[in-house]
Amino acid sequence: KLFISTAGIGLVDPRVNLSASRVKPGDKIILSGPIGDHGITILFARGELDLEADIQSDTRSVWPFVSSLINAAAPGLKWMRDPTRGGVATALNELAKDAKVSIVLEEEAIMVRPEVRGACEILGLDPLHIANEGQFIAVVDEEYAEQALHAIKKVPGGEQAAIIGVVEKRSE
Repeated sequence: KLFISTAGIGLVDPRVNLSASRVKPGDKIILSGPIGDHGITILFARGELDLEADIQSDTRSVWPFVSSLINAAAPGLKWMRDPTRGGVATALNELAKDAKVSIVLEEEAIMVRPEVRGACEILGLDPLHIANEGQFIAVVDEEYAEQALHAIKKVPGGEQAAIIGVVEKRSE
């Protein structure tokens, strides 16, 4: 059998204070790029489906994007997550629960490649629940949102980053 173990080490950037408790109504939600590529690629690679599509995993380091984001908007950066397990929907549901807020998404702002969307439709899956390896979600104060988005977009591969939603007061 083959076992793979990974570990990471690093330093906490003192310019950033990430916590769900800092997320407030009015904050903007930024997605670094298209969703679903990795999860659908893995489903197809297993060979259990009689489907083919020209899709590749989005596996890559997100550090160049995050570094640019921190340099441009560190004071406004409140929360970040890699939407691997459970996709974008699960990450944002966990945030909403932890921060005691509601999340409102603009569906048309969320980039899903046509091949991924087609595969999801055939398989009865929601792209918002598909794993992503090379994307991240960030919550940024409204005041910093445009400069944060611009910082991500200027990094090669980040051109499709978008503001996909807003944090709102939880409706009871």
